[in-house]
Amino acid sequence: MTTVFTHLDDKCPMVDFVNLVSGKWAIPILYRLIMTDGVIRFGALQRAIAPITQKELTKQLRAFESLGLVNRTVYPEMPPRVEYEITELGKTLKPTLDSLASWMREHREQLMEAS
Repeated sequence: MTTVFTHLDDKCPMVDFVNLVSGKWAIPILYRLIMTDGVIRFGALQRAIAPITQKELTKQLRAFESLGLVNRTVYPEMPPRVEYEITELGKTLKPTLDSLASWMREHREQLMEAS
């Protein structure tokens, strides 16, 4: 049996993870950015994960940018063009999110029947 915590006061790493990616749209945003594997404009990202609101998408992207998971580039045009791209740090989430997506595909029907 593997011991997860070495001391009683060690914090569960999943609590930290959930705090970083909290919010209904956090994981879908990160997953779309990872799967795009390149730059994506704000509007295209919003359409890809509809029905997210512009306000919520902006909030989540700013949080991810402050954590170093997403890069944001603003072009001084009229109207302004803004592009987003997952960072190398953000890309390290790919295996974890792929695993969650596979689990959901495998168990979706069973979960939907239960709810």
